[in-house]
Amino acid sequence: MSPKVGRPTDNPKPFRVNVRIDEKCEKILEKYCKQEDISKMEAVRRGIKKLEKDLTE
Repeated sequence: MSPKVGRPTDNPKPFRVNVRIDEKCEKILEKYCKQEDISKMEAVRRGIKKLEKDLTE
């Protein structure tokens, strides 16, 4: 058995999401990522977390 590859983490991210967006959303995402100096996926994670307050359950 081969050893695990990659960095150890205490917050694994096993789920993958593929999203198609329009040009306006892409520009907003790029601008936000540049402003905050983060990756697109980190920006998406932040956006998803902001949706939590709207949950009714």
